[in-house]
Amino acid sequence: MVKILCLLLVGMVVVAPISEAAISCGAVANTLAPCLSYVMNGGMVPTGCCNGIYSLYNSVKTTPDRRAVCSCLKSVAGSASAATFNNAASLPNKCGIKIPYKLSPSIDCSKIQ
Repeated sequence: MVKILCLLLVGMVVVAPISEAAISCGAVANTLAPCLSYVMNGGMVPTGCCNGIYSLYNSVKTTPDRRAVCSCLKSVAGSASAATFNNAASLPNKCGIKIPYKLSPSIDCSKIQ
């Protein structure tokens, strides 16, 4: 579950504003738990999922936070099926968060500011 939920954060990691402190994959997974059914099965995005995405987006404020979440995502992206990854990658847009980067399992986390 943590692996799949971490995939949801790629977009939020790369666009959140800057401050300081690193976030754990466990915190990411807990915040995004309501998204699991959509990531696994598609369909309608639960309201709680978008609420979790907004909450996480607003709490990931520093470069270390963004890089930490990115590293979590990268470590699990290779084990996700294409459909699961596509569902996860679609969530920021479906929840109204615009991401100026291509979501990819091969993202270079060291380039995230």
